[in-house]
Amino acid sequence: MERPQTQYARSGDVSIAYQVIGDGPFDLVWVPPHVSNVEVAWDLPPRAEGMRRLGEFARLITFDKRGTGLSDRVPGAPPLEERMDDVRAVMDAVGSSRAALLGMREGGPMSLLFAATYPDRCFALILLDTYARGSWAPDYPWARTLQDVEWQARETERTWGTAEYSTPLIDQIMPELEGAARAHLVEAMARFHRHSASPGAAAAGDRLNARIDVRDVLPSIVVPTLVLATGGDDERVRRDAEYLAGQIPTARFVELVEGGSAVFSGDVAKRLEIVRTFLEEALAGGVEAERDRVLTTVLFTDIVDSTAKAVEVGDRAWRDLVAAHHERVRAELARFRGRELDTAGDGFFASFDGPARAIRCACAIRDAVSSLGIEVRAGLHTGECEQVDGKVAGVAVATGARIASLGRAGDVLVSATVRDLVAGSGIAFEDRGSFALKGLPEERRIYAVAAS
Repeated sequence: MERPQTQYARSGDVSIAYQVIGDGPFDLVWVPPHVSNVEVAWDLPPRAEGMRRLGEFARLITFDKRGTGLSDRVPGAPPLEERMDDVRAVMDAVGSSRAALLGMREGGPMSLLFAATYPDRCFALILLDTYARGSWAPDYPWARTLQDVEWQARETERTWGTAEYSTPLIDQIMPELEGAARAHLVEAMARFHRHSASPGAAAAGDRLNARIDVRDVLPSIVVPTLVLATGGDDERVRRDAEYLAGQIPTARFVELVEGGSAVFSGDVAKRLEIVRTFLEEALAGGVEAERDRVLTTVLFTDIVDSTAKAVEVGDRAWRDLVAAHHERVRAELARFRGRELDTAGDGFFASFDGPARAIRCACAIRDAVSSLGIEVRAGLHTGECEQVDGKVAGVAVATGARIASLGRAGDVLVSATVRDLVAGSGIAFEDRGSFALKGLPEERRIYAVAAS
């Protein structure tokens, strides 16, 4: 097989490099780990052979995440929401209406978010040696502490693109290699890293991935999911996999005991047969009945002290003011890809397919209406919603409304779920404490978007 041609998809104003391998009966998107380079990856013999084998039974789509490889460089480390958008952009570019996603290590959380947000575009999900949370928490005690992560990030920056960095990695992912083959792959991997990202960008990725927490997303996964673990002696990998399999309703867990921590290690034919069989069964089974459930970010806004303001300006002026408010809110919803679902009096209810966009929209609405002499408050939550007659409903919607009711003039309040999902977005928060929300069983931690 000749090396495939690198092409570009447009994701917003960012160009995403991608390749297509094979022409199988279904599409499989390979979501890479930490960094990648779709062209230099072919200089890694095990990877090249594995990609060719995948391309024998699927149309394999590979890409470089924004900020890595041949894709556009971007400031900082992109958050999950933007990286998820890149998957959709590449699928659109190749004409893929539905695909399976294979997310490896750091590619897992964005694959989870995509599958939960776009179940109509994803017919199956494979997770390989990945995780739901990137760092230690009292209820996630096997993960690395932030201190360990920071040490690793500094080591990444110091040794990136060298044999010192790639040697232990090769021993982990391909322990069967020895002698000249091992030495060759160590050097090829170091070159691959140098062409995939700079030392600073790689270290920034380490720090960002440690802040990821998609645990609240897991119950929303409705597509067939295969959780694979190749951890060997790494207890954390197995614990991560067991956690994912236990929290995703549709998940099946398979531990790959022989070989190293790469899908193309050990008995490659056996590993890829597990992948192929799972995908064919998932495609045959379908997920049509579950597509009415989707992960959504809901936004509620309303004018603060609206009655007093109406009395102050009079009925006619108030009608004109509300009309101007509505016009500005709708303009911001259009700018940030929000979907207006309902309007009652001076309040809006809208939905988004990404929490960072929803937050930025809420802040833009607040700023846009301030020149009218009115103030708004906003509340946001991300959760599983039911789609009914083009609208969304469920506990997540009630939660968003209750959060909005806690706000003061100018507040943009979010749940902890929203805060966790926008790690790396540059949005800062102030902790407002825990609140019992009316009609809901559990207290929720609430955060306010900090003034920029």
